[in-house]
Amino acid sequence: MAAKITPPTPAPRVETLAASGLTTIPSEFVRPESERHHLADALNKCTDGPEFPVVDLGEFSSEEGRRRCVEAARAAAEEWGVMHIVNHGVPEELIERVRAAGKGFFDLPVEEKEKYANDQSTGKIQGYGSKLANNASGRLEWEDYFFHLVFPPAKADLAVWPAVPADYIEATTLFAEELRRLATKMLCILSLGLGVDGGELEAALGGQDELLLQLKINYYPRCPQPELALGVEAHTDVSSLSFILHNGVPGLQVFNNGGAGRWVTAAVVPNSIIVHVGDALEILSNGRYHSVLHRGLVNREKVRISWAVFCEPPREKVVLRPLPELVGAGEAARFAPRTFAEHVERKLFKKVGPTTGGEAAAAN
Repeated sequence: MAAKITPPTPAPRVETLAASGLTTIPSEFVRPESERHHLADALNKCTDGPEFPVVDLGEFSSEEGRRRCVEAARAAAEEWGVMHIVNHGVPEELIERVRAAGKGFFDLPVEEKEKYANDQSTGKIQGYGSKLANNASGRLEWEDYFFHLVFPPAKADLAVWPAVPADYIEATTLFAEELRRLATKMLCILSLGLGVDGGELEAALGGQDELLLQLKINYYPRCPQPELALGVEAHTDVSSLSFILHNGVPGLQVFNNGGAGRWVTAAVVPNSIIVHVGDALEILSNGRYHSVLHRGLVNREKVRISWAVFCEPPREKVVLRPLPELVGAGEAARFAPRTFAEHVERKLFKKVGPTTGGEAAAAN
């Protein structure tokens, strides 16, 4: 009789580790020495130095304000690759519902959340999970997460969405619809910033009917040694744009290439949404817009939750290449054509980490 093979016991969720009372983090979460530059407790960041640009989308409604809005977004996308947007049009009461629903899910007992667990080994990437050690350093990230497609509705699999809290599905669905409209507006503004027609970038990403929105709720438990760990390691997003909400606890850091280059921790700007430029948009802009290298800090005192929505082109239908208006007349194409699937698979266009000397992670 053949011996019964017992599958390995999965590693405990980070939330479980954090709640166990440990005072030192397991070695697999300790970042290499080369990654610890400006790595500290997110609640004790230095307040001097540059801040992310703030772009007021409310100005886009008037002719004079439109020019200022486009110029501000263009400068932010070129110089930083990230910005806070205010007067974005997403109702604050809906944002609060989304925050409450996400927090409500993560407040459930771990065994309840495990009913929604993903299984990356079988290709089931939607659901509740924790990052695997599939990066160059072999280290883990101090976070658990929930990931699923939220737009278009016809492609969303509601079977993997949490049934608890009761408002999760409705609030998230309405939020996705608002962000889809906001994505069109941002892509229009950034198209005008490139000197092309306002619909160019969205058309190059598949148009109104094809752009996908993927939601990842990141849950960062309290960490006893935040100076040694990362919630999310340094990476660029493969998406075109990423929209970020959080629960008011700081933690996002981006690498600003200005001057000598430094890690800058995002301020908490009330009623704002953070927007990242991703790889797909850098390719379309022929490198004019900057796909931002960023990472997530943790802290000892407060749980941080963030909601990241990634705007992605269809994986095979669209070929990413610089817009034709941006090449020629002495300006060469900086990126070879590729489908989004090819880009994700090979991550040909990787960022070099400022402190690691190696390639950044290719995951959202």
